[in-house]
Amino acid sequence: MEPCYDTAVLTTAYFPPVEYFFAIAHSGRVLIEQHEAYQKQSWRNRCRILSAAGPEDLSIPVVKEERLSRPIRDIRIDYGEPWLQHHIRAFAAAYNHSAFYDYYADDLLPILESKPTFLFDLNLSLLEKLMSLLGLDTPVSLTDSFIADYAPLGSDIPLPSQEKCSVNGISPAPLRLLDGRERIQPKYKGKSLLAEFGCEQAYYQVFVNEMPGQARHDGASSFIPNLSILDLLSAEGPNAGSFLRI
Repeated sequence: MEPCYDTAVLTTAYFPPVEYFFAIAHSGRVLIEQHEAYQKQSWRNRCRILSAAGPEDLSIPVVKEERLSRPIRDIRIDYGEPWLQHHIRAFAAAYNHSAFYDYYADDLLPILESKPTFLFDLNLSLLEKLMSLLGLDTPVSLTDSFIADYAPLGSDIPLPSQEKCSVNGISPAPLRLLDGRERIQPKYKGKSLLAEFGCEQAYYQVFVNEMPGQARHDGASSFIPNLSILDLLSAEGPNAGSFLRI
């Protein structure tokens, strides 16, 4: 599969959404931003799972006095709040009845339970493990400095075989670089990468038919796309990577 982008620049993220890994799967390399300022209400410290009550956001508290004064690389996790136990229980409640959660929990929960000091380190360890479980081998490195706008650099970055790149029959705009730092975030109002490329494949979600208003009139389930990668991985297991390589 030829990459659609030479480089994807992404934020650090906690159990990121499916489109985050879609970007990784379709890029020649990935840069994780480590010099930006911390931003609240983003995937940097939160994820979205599917609980019995519907989509649920889980967030990691950080040491508050550091939020405005330090780069994301140096933001420490606040273990004074019982978030870890809450997240582990929430994951189990959401996915214990899925086909593969118990299998992957043995790989992922020890990373959480090791209690890294820094949010960035926790996310990076989870990213490395998740990429391994998904069978993604895209090279990942960290940014050397903060660049506010990568657009002027895009035309200077060569993209091998751009004319061959096509996902689900759709080719991206002739960009050399995907800056996903603001695009792949909860507040982004445009289409997700999955929707843009027509790649929102449905898979079985445990609670989707039990949620008020989520069942269609014909009784079929209404799929909720682009949740945390944990949702896809728990449902599809070894087949999860194929949802990213369309």
